[in-house]
Amino acid sequence: MTEITVSRNDAGQRADRFLTKAYPNLSLPLICKLMRKKRIKLNGAKTEPNVKLNEGDVFRFYLSDELLDTGGREKPADFRNVPPELDIIYEDENILLCDKPVGMVVHEDSDNTSDTLINRIKCYLWKKGEYDPEKEQSFAPALCNRIDRNTGGIVIAAKNAESLRVLNQKIRDRELVKLYLCVVQGQLTKKQDTLMAYLEKLPEENRVVVSDRKTPSNRTIKTKYRVLEESPDSSLVEVDLLTGRTHQIRAHFAHIGHPLLGDGKYGSNKVNRGSGYNDQALYSYKLRFEFTTPAGCLEYLNHREFTVADPEEIWFVKLFRRVEKS
Repeated sequence: MTEITVSRNDAGQRADRFLTKAYPNLSLPLICKLMRKKRIKLNGAKTEPNVKLNEGDVFRFYLSDELLDTGGREKPADFRNVPPELDIIYEDENILLCDKPVGMVVHEDSDNTSDTLINRIKCYLWKKGEYDPEKEQSFAPALCNRIDRNTGGIVIAAKNAESLRVLNQKIRDRELVKLYLCVVQGQLTKKQDTLMAYLEKLPEENRVVVSDRKTPSNRTIKTKYRVLEESPDSSLVEVDLLTGRTHQIRAHFAHIGHPLLGDGKYGSNKVNRGSGYNDQALYSYKLRFEFTTPAGCLEYLNHREFTVADPEEIWFVKLFRRVEKS
């Protein structure tokens, strides 16, 4: 018989979901069968897969060691060998806000890049003594939002399971305000507006298409913006992302005839060529917590706002102003 005790970072999950993370060899159907046959018990009694766990609950397993092999869990080498250097905007015992540089991926991609933002965060927390994968049964520090490789800016990481659950709910319910800066081609007729359209993902092409017509396969997008500065050929724009779809800002502005400068996927290579905008001019530069429902352990963050160290130093903001003056 094997026993494990539910820790603080394991609590709040359904029993079956916790077990699939802690024991990768156990599939969901197998867990249900083993619970039904009382070969997995919770606190000495028969349990159901959908039971929510509390800290201190004890699982007892009447199973072979082979079935309880945890070899599929994360290996320390996944993150311990990457640089721990981060541009940290804010950190406390629950969360960490990073300014991700342009060119870095947030998670491992098809190239199996190990030097990712999440691996750097894990390495940083491991070196601080705040994260030890050998002591965790189902939790690892996790990113709550993600941005493209070629977009820089604020990414939120949760340092414990309770914070991760709260932040995922707040993001889902649109209780965080995420503001972006971008440079778009041309001058917009309306200096501030809320755009609405419909976006469809084309996964096989790694792109999206935006339409003014609703179809069964596309989803509503809303993009609020205001023009901050203008030059004869371009505009510096602040964007409030009201819906967070894939490539939304880039595709939506391209759809209305004002693609982001430097965007090779949705923009104009002819315009980008020789413009100085060698990467897409897009940066997640400001984050504000605006909770409208209880936030539990993160209530203290309500109405707090965080900005990258110096928005004036973002590469395309400096380039825009240099071109504007010339």
